[in-house]
Amino acid sequence: MPIAIKFERAVFVLVLTFVMCSVSGAIAMQKLRSAEFFEWSDTWYKTTRATTRSSLDLRSINESIIFVEAELDKIGVAKQEQVMEIGTSSIEQGIQPDSSPRDWSWGFWPAVPLYPYGRRRTLRFEVVKDTIWTFDQVQGILYTVVPIRMTVVKLKAGGLLVYAPIAPTPECIRLVNELVMEHGDVKYIILPTSSGLEHKVFVGPFARRFQNAQVFVAPNQWSFPLNLPLAWLGFPQSRTHVLPENSSQTPFAQEFDYEVLDIDLGRGSFAEVALIHKRSRTLLVTDCILSVPLSPPAIVQLDPYPLLFHARDNALEAIEDNEANRRKGWQRICLFAIYFRPSALEITGLLQAFRNALKAPEKSKKAYFGLFPFRWKENWKQSFDALQGNGRPFVAPILQTLILPQASRQVLNWADKVASWNFERIISCHFDSPIEVSSRQFRSCFAFLEKKTAANQDSSSSQSLLESDSEFIKEIEAFLVKYGIATPAKEKV
Repeated sequence: MPIAIKFERAVFVLVLTFVMCSVSGAIAMQKLRSAEFFEWSDTWYKTTRATTRSSLDLRSINESIIFVEAELDKIGVAKQEQVMEIGTSSIEQGIQPDSSPRDWSWGFWPAVPLYPYGRRRTLRFEVVKDTIWTFDQVQGILYTVVPIRMTVVKLKAGGLLVYAPIAPTPECIRLVNELVMEHGDVKYIILPTSSGLEHKVFVGPFARRFQNAQVFVAPNQWSFPLNLPLAWLGFPQSRTHVLPENSSQTPFAQEFDYEVLDIDLGRGSFAEVALIHKRSRTLLVTDCILSVPLSPPAIVQLDPYPLLFHARDNALEAIEDNEANRRKGWQRICLFAIYFRPSALEITGLLQAFRNALKAPEKSKKAYFGLFPFRWKENWKQSFDALQGNGRPFVAPILQTLILPQASRQVLNWADKVASWNFERIISCHFDSPIEVSSRQFRSCFAFLEKKTAANQDSSSSQSLLESDSEFIKEIEAFLVKYGIATPAKEKV
């Protein structure tokens, strides 16, 4: 099939995904009282208009951002129970006695309108006793939800370091403050990426909850479609610093080391800050390393509806809650999230998708009015098994294809430096965590950039993903290169 036709079908799916997400977001926003929403938006307009007339004073802009966030929080807390309808009894059973829907409020969600929008649960896990904790939320598109994770590390002299903040909901801040009461205030906040909006959007609001914390960000920050200063994105200007090239120049150098991967992509950069906590031998990464669990993580199971939605083979199947369907739905979500369009997925034509929607057993807003433009092949489990690989760590296919081959030698030098550290576990910002892994296994994850596999490569971490599942990502690469949006991959080293 010609690439143009395949790409056209892919565009249809992406557009439909956007429309369905927009519908869901619109439903949520519609449930806010219009008078309140327009009251703060009108004030926001007047504030920004006055700011523009005064030569775009950064302090005024930051104050106006703080005002909007505060107003959104007020609306979110007051109206959160009306924002989204989550109605299964199994979800209610997962609510902790000391947590209520208003504690899950994230009022600034319209900035990056990803599911679950303004209603985000938070779970805290202790990874290393009295030393390291992870905080999980969910985030995604079209019910393709995966964990997004923040890590908090106790400092030896007292206080906390936060890596990759998540949405500072009342529940999240309460869980952090429980650690603050016992171990001291948040002293340092790390933004370990330059382009990841799903991480960047939370840093400013989170930092304003902890007024004494210094914020350190990866170099060469940029934003799309407008490359705005960090102060315009809500970062506290006087407390925000770029991570120095020499890690010994940071105030936390005695306990941590880091190495920055910064790849120039022409229109922006891709950055990954690998941070090691020396005492616990724990490596923190953002996106470069993943591990996929067989079963859905606890944070995803608090609201199982996305799992059950994707457990169906087609639009005509009913949504049924049981353990097998939760696991089946999770495994298909993983294929969606990592490959976008895995080989085991067939795209339903536009007319057929609407015909099936009319016959669907559930046509509620929550079920996207019965729209389910996919059909899974019988061999889909083979794709997942190859992806999951008994939990071995790997580099996401989109990074393997579109990003890291742009600077193979630079990436391998970075991987060599990180692999020289003595660590025994990795905490990633997505999917499974912690990943019990050696530095040797970490280094072998990047063997796809080399012409010859190193003799000492750990076979358990070798890349064994199915080539057929990465075809759509390669088609995207070909399209971007054809129209000059991206450059061809460099040769392997």
